[in-house]
This record gives sequence, C-alpha cells and structure tokens, in this order.
Amino acid sequence: MANQQRIMRVLKQADLDDIVDIDEAASKQSRREYYERKIASILNKKTDINCSIVCEVDGKVVGFVMGYLFFGEFGISDGTATIDALGVHPTFRSYGVASEMLDQFMMNMKAAGVKKIYTLVNWDDFALEKFFSRQKFVPSKRINLELELP
Repeated sequence: MANQQRIMRVLKQADLDDIVDIDEAASKQSRREYYERKIASILNKKTDINCSIVCEVDGKVVGFVMGYLFFGEFGISDGTATIDALGVHPTFRSYGVASEMLDQFMMNMKAAGVKKIYTLVNWDDFALEKFFSRQKFVPSKRINLELELP
C-alpha cells in the first residue's frame, strides 16, 4: 500500500459513496445526508470554487480533504481557506495519505492567492491536533465563539 501510485484530483459528485464509507469507518455512523449537502454546496459553481480534493489508489477514493475558499468574508481582506472535513480509509492510514493530500491542498491554495488556512479541531481530539501540528498548523489568533441556544 505504501508504494501504490496515488492520484490527487478535485472532488466529484461520484465520490459521495466512497467519502461516506470512509467517514463511516471513522465515526461509526452514517452521515450520508451531511455529505450529500456538503458536496452539493462544494460543487455549486455559482457560489463556490471547488478546492476539495480526493486521493485515489487503483481508481478507488481512499482519502478526502474538503474545504472552502473565502475572499472578504468575516471582514478578512486576504484570501483565506478552511478545511472542514478530512478522512482516510483505515487501510491506508499511517502511509502518509493525509499529509500528501494536505500538501496538495496547500499548494492549490497558495496558487489561488490564499494567505492562511484555518481548521477547527475538538479540544480533546489529541491525535488530530498532533497531525495538524506536524503539518505546521498553530493555534489561531482568532477566537472561535459559540452561543448555545436554549
């Protein structure tokens, strides 16, 4: 698995089933409706530029990075991007697939004029925080605020 050729490409509608399977293997629940909405939003050419990518091995999607480009939102003048979903099939974990996808994502964002990439990690998800730290992500100067509605 480590030396199989990996192809990085832009996410397509046909990737839905593979993405749902990868996510379900990690989360132990099916979030098909969530990914249907997410992919529809990503592929909406009128409002967004598709910057999400997948990694294929032997024609099968084994990983994905989903994100968005922002130009001017939240009062931020520079181009920014977010990563809000990342997954790798369990069989392909520990082979650098996630790191390679992030490298490609970051290269694509740099080419698009993005200056910063943001992501959110749950406070107690130490493995994911460690992964992003190895990719040179650091705590942001921005504060993520929340309001729990009654």
